[in-house]
Amino acid sequence: MTPRERILTALEHKESDRVPVDLGATESTGIMGIAYNRLKDRLGIAGATQIYDLTQMIVKVEPAVLEAVGSDAMPLLIEPREWKPWTLSDGSAVEIPAKVNMKKLDNGYTVQLDDDGTVLARCPEGGLYFDAIFFPLKNAETVEDIDAGRKYFESFDWPACNDEDFDDLRTKAKKLYEETDYAIVANLWVHLFMAGQFMRGYENFMMDLMINKPLAHRYFERQIEAYLPRIDKYLEAVGEHIDVIQVNDDLGGQSGPLISPDLYREMVKPYHKKLWQYIKERSGKPILLHSCGSVYDFIPDFIEMGVDILNPVQVSAANMDSAKLKAEFGRDLVFWGGGCDTQHVLASGTPDDVRQEVRRRVDDLAPGGGFVFCQVHNIQANVSVENILAMYEELGTLS
Repeated sequence: MTPRERILTALEHKESDRVPVDLGATESTGIMGIAYNRLKDRLGIAGATQIYDLTQMIVKVEPAVLEAVGSDAMPLLIEPREWKPWTLSDGSAVEIPAKVNMKKLDNGYTVQLDDDGTVLARCPEGGLYFDAIFFPLKNAETVEDIDAGRKYFESFDWPACNDEDFDDLRTKAKKLYEETDYAIVANLWVHLFMAGQFMRGYENFMMDLMINKPLAHRYFERQIEAYLPRIDKYLEAVGEHIDVIQVNDDLGGQSGPLISPDLYREMVKPYHKKLWQYIKERSGKPILLHSCGSVYDFIPDFIEMGVDILNPVQVSAANMDSAKLKAEFGRDLVFWGGGCDTQHVLASGTPDDVRQEVRRRVDDLAPGGGFVFCQVHNIQANVSVENILAMYEELGTLS
């Protein structure tokens, strides 16, 4: 089987010649720059390491690495046209988008807007991530204040430093689809729930859902209004050259949902349904939803709204046991993730612990198809090369 055939077979809930694998086909199934550089060194793979998402410090995984670990999917990313050099906190070299307005301070780095110097995000000295500190609608008090934030709605999930346009994406998608045999995952993102947290500030938005509902409704309406024309242009550009479309929204924490299922169904679900079904009806492609944490209570809603694939399948969170999920939802949902617990086993366990974990999760999730292997979320900077290699060796995909 080709990699694309392997993925598409899994999406049909059938078993293929081996368990299909993903590393880096989405911004939640990848690897941080520090761990990636160590892996490349061990594998003897040269070339520039490019970080396209500074918030998570994750890389664009190169074809030689995809081949080495046996990956079957590639991302269609919104990227910069040009890159510039930078250095990670461990001293290793990377490239970042050339248009990132980054400033070096005595205590770390900031990312700022070009026009007025507003600080958008900060990474402390020795830090591993950039944390957002600018919430443009934090002080909104009326629906008119929400309406005034139009430029922020229109730019969310398409950062200015990643300056490719729809023509660039069309060319790239066609090339990936026709010149490789990987399954192509369109990273569309289009957050709603999480975007509200970034637009209003986490505390404000969560309170809006409970005590300022007109403001929350107006936010959702305006964000969807901004997304729909973008979706139309995106699908017109790349729709015939992609296999899966990824959308995002984190609804779970470690111990349970971030909001009650009743509040979700009242305040958030109608907008998720409108957005996701719009994408699915116009694309005809499977929808891959990334939602971290304990989302067990929401899975029937996801299925009802047309979600086909769930990621990251955070098996260490409450009610997210892999065997239980497969038994209850495996007929209707593909599990893209859950292959190795990143929080504990991959980060802190021994290579033998990793191998045992991989066997357990594959035994739970692979029978009957409907499973694409990857670790739970991105491989973090503290994960050893030995554990990364043990994960793929146990799968039997490492070349």
